[in-house]
Amino acid sequence: MNKKILLLGSGELGKEFVIAAQRLGQTIIAVDSYENAPAMQVADHYEVINMLDGDTLDALVAKHQPDYIVPEIEAIRTERFYDYEAQGYTVIPSAKAANYTMNRKSIRDLAAIDLGLKTATYKYAASAKELATAVQEIGMPCVVKPLMSSSGKGQSTIKTEEDIQKAWDYSQEGSRGDVAEVIVEAFVNFNYEITLLTVTQREGDTLFCPPIGHRQERGDYQESWQPATMQDAHLQTAQDMAAKVTTALGGAGIWGVEFFIGDDGVYFSELSPRPHDTGMVTLGNTQNFNEFELHLRAVLGLPIGVITQERIGASAVILASKHSDFPEFSGIDLIAGEAQSDFRLFGKPSSRPYRRMGVVVAYDGLDGDVQSITARAKKLASKVVVL
Repeated sequence: MNKKILLLGSGELGKEFVIAAQRLGQTIIAVDSYENAPAMQVADHYEVINMLDGDTLDALVAKHQPDYIVPEIEAIRTERFYDYEAQGYTVIPSAKAANYTMNRKSIRDLAAIDLGLKTATYKYAASAKELATAVQEIGMPCVVKPLMSSSGKGQSTIKTEEDIQKAWDYSQEGSRGDVAEVIVEAFVNFNYEITLLTVTQREGDTLFCPPIGHRQERGDYQESWQPATMQDAHLQTAQDMAAKVTTALGGAGIWGVEFFIGDDGVYFSELSPRPHDTGMVTLGNTQNFNEFELHLRAVLGLPIGVITQERIGASAVILASKHSDFPEFSGIDLIAGEAQSDFRLFGKPSSRPYRRMGVVVAYDGLDGDVQSITARAKKLASKVVVL
C-alpha cells in the first residue's frame, strides 16, 4: 500500500490530494515551478523544475522512479508521458488522457469529431488575423480561450470588432506552455452549467458524483453547489457523454467533465483528468468520499462500491485583490465560529488580483435549500479580505 506518487503541479487541488494520500500512508513528491507551492507544504519531498522542459522532466522521473505519475496542471510536456508508459510507469489517468486534455484542441476534436458529442460550434486561430476571420465565421458574441490554460486565464468574450485584438493579446498573456493557438467558440445560450465528477476504475463500473452547479466570472468559478437541480433526462445524457469520452481516453482516476445545459439539450464543454476546482464543495462532506479521496482510491486501484450524497453543500472562493509577497488574511475570526461551515486557506506564498487564496464551504441536511446554502457560503467568503 505504500506507493510513491510523483505529483506534477502543486496547487490547492494538489494539496488536498496529498492530504488524502498521506492519510492512507502514501509517499508524495510534489513538483512545481516555484518553491513553497501549496502541495509542497504537506508532501514528503518536493522538486522545483520547469515541467515544460522535457529533458528535465525525464531526469526527474528517472531520479524518483515513481509508482504513479499524477499531473495536476496543464503546463507539462505531456507528450513525454507516452514514453513513460512504454517504460512501465503508470500515468494517471493515462498518457493519452493527460496529453489530450491538456490541450483544448485535442479534447474538443475527440469529443465533437471522433465521438460525435454535441458541442458549441468552434474554430481555431493561431494569430490575431486568423482570430478575426474565425470570429467572422462564428459570429458574435463568441468566446476565445487559449488551447492551454486553466482557471479562466486568457479567456474572454468578443462582443464587438474592437474586442478582437484585446482578446488575442489577453489569450497570449493567459496561455500556459508554448502554444499560441486559441479556440473560438460560438456563444451557447445555456440555462446553467454543471461539473459532473466522473470516476473511472481499473476494475469496476464508472461512477458519477451528484452533479455540481457553478457560477463563473472571468472564466473562473466563484461559487459551486451540490447537487445541481436538473432534469433526469439531461443528467442521463451528461452521464452518457462523460462515460464515452473517459472510456475513449482510458485509465483510472477522477475527471471533471463540464457541460452546458440549454433549452435544446446538453452540450459537452471541457474535461479535466483530475479533481476539479468546482468540486471543492465536496470538502464539506457532501459525499461519502470527497473528490480527492475518490481520485486517490482510483489511482491506487482500491475498489469504490458506491458514491452517495450525504448532505447538500456549497463553496465560495476567497480571492485576492492586489499583489503581495506576504499575503495575510483579515476576517477569519468572523467566520470561524459559524455553524455548518468550514474554510480552507491554501497557503499560496504570494497573491495577485483575482488569485484564488482560499475557499469557504457551507452545508446542511439533505432536506436543506441549495440556494440559501450557496448564499450563506458566498456571504461568509465575502467577510475574508486578503491583505
